[in-house]
Amino acid sequence: MNKLLVITVLVAVFALSAESFRVPRQADEEEQGTISKITDTVKSYYAGAVNTASEYLEQIKGLKLEEKAKNLYTETSNIMSTYLGIAQDQLYHIFHH
Repeated sequence: MNKLLVITVLVAVFALSAESFRVPRQADEEEQGTISKITDTVKSYYAGAVNTASEYLEQIKGLKLEEKAKNLYTETSNIMSTYLGIAQDQLYHIFHH
């Protein structure tokens, strides 16, 4: 019986001393529910994705791809018209001579 009393007293002392070492929660965590935590997490992921996409767009604009594509189209059109003109002349001389 004495052992049970000693163990009970020791457990009570440890429980009280452990209670004094607890760190109190911050008020924000107590007020913030699970849904608001999930909402905040989703908002932060969305903001990160938008920022990353904006950075990629700025990098692409920095490369001036639109201008390069227009130049490529113009050069290709000029080259094709030249070669089609040459082919037309060749066909004309083959069939009319």
